[in-house]
Amino acid sequence: MQSDERPCALVILAAGQGTRMNSDLPKVLHPLGGAPLVVHAMQAGAALAPERTIVVVGHGGALVEKAVQAHDEDATCVTQTEQLGTGHAVQQAAKALEGFEGDVIVLYGDTPFISEDTLARMLAARAAHDIVVLGFEAADPGRYGRLVMEGDRLARIVEAKDATPDELALTLCNSGLMAADATTLMGLLAEVGNDNASGEYYLTDVPAIAATKGLTATAVTCGEAETLGINTRAELAGAEALFQQRKRAEALENGVTLVAPETVFFAHDTYLGRDVVVEPNVVFGPGVTVENDAQIRAFSHLEGCHIGARAIVGPYARLRPGAELGNDARIGNFVEVKAAEIGEGAKVNHLSYIGDAEIGEGSNIGAGTITCNYDGVFKHRTTVGRDVFIGSNTMLVAPVTVGDGAMTGSGSVITSDVPAGDMALGRAKQVNKTGLGARLMARLRAMKADKKGQ
Repeated sequence: MQSDERPCALVILAAGQGTRMNSDLPKVLHPLGGAPLVVHAMQAGAALAPERTIVVVGHGGALVEKAVQAHDEDATCVTQTEQLGTGHAVQQAAKALEGFEGDVIVLYGDTPFISEDTLARMLAARAAHDIVVLGFEAADPGRYGRLVMEGDRLARIVEAKDATPDELALTLCNSGLMAADATTLMGLLAEVGNDNASGEYYLTDVPAIAATKGLTATAVTCGEAETLGINTRAELAGAEALFQQRKRAEALENGVTLVAPETVFFAHDTYLGRDVVVEPNVVFGPGVTVENDAQIRAFSHLEGCHIGARAIVGPYARLRPGAELGNDARIGNFVEVKAAEIGEGAKVNHLSYIGDAEIGEGSNIGAGTITCNYDGVFKHRTTVGRDVFIGSNTMLVAPVTVGDGAMTGSGSVITSDVPAGDMALGRAKQVNKTGLGARLMARLRAMKADKKGQ
């Protein structure tokens, strides 16, 4: 039985090939809300503050391990070299659990919607039972394993292909998740055999074996949608639709205005403050934070950026990773910002690229401005001070600094620093050739007419 405040460890099964995905990418790395499926499982378990997180990898193990470590560098990956079933997969975590005294929850890397509340209820049920399984009432039990209950006691779990007709008639199904004392679980798994239709070592055999040793098992239930596993592209698309539906509802509940909710797409970690307004057809990639009262206008795409309070973005704007917008900043139509700080009240209203730059407070960047930050090998930085006016169609050739209160003339190519308060003009001298335009046009039109006549 479980005592209060027992430590917890996660074992996440992520070794499957996922052949029904018809993909070279391991199934658990397919994205949902901008994050790999396995990361969703890790995030669900992280709410329990586990002492250890162990991910069992197999197919594409190196790629999966890279994604796991990128999300949590303290997580441990272990390899299941042969796919011999879920029981065998959990056994691969035995070495990583050495010396651990506490409960283990087994999760699945392709089951992204398990909630913190459900996992907490599973651990709470450990106070009265040795083994806790997560079940759900299935609308169509089909291929799911069945939970055979005797009161609140789980007698056994039967896989659909091994079930009798009476057992197939049951609708309480197995999600695959299980909680138990780590030492107890590993001891029971050592007695699991593979005398079944698949010749595999089933984790689901554990409750029946536990009963033979006087140990008790029970089931905690949740909604079927929470246990959704991803095995095909169609199921992934359905999961994405469900994910987006939940994120939209969450945003509306938290005081965000979505003008056309069904057209807005969120990432797993999107944060929108109170009274943010999001117009139609906006996409939030991973890593976006939007502070209170900001406005994201239609057809904008944002990722890896921070938007200050009361800022306005778009329409048709693109904010790339490292974009940092101060309060009251303005980013207008057909503007792209990357790895750049836009100061409080600064404006980049149209048709500009601002990359690897710092734009000071109150500065105005004219239409068609480009920070020329890349020389083919290295990226260079542009610094624009406070209250600067950059004329339309200015090329700022980095590295370059424009001082506070300075100006550039329209059409300038700025290759040297501009001191504070100066006006910089970087244009070639204009020369007018009298009558040449009319003569040249007449000649070209005559050539075109001759070609048509041939």
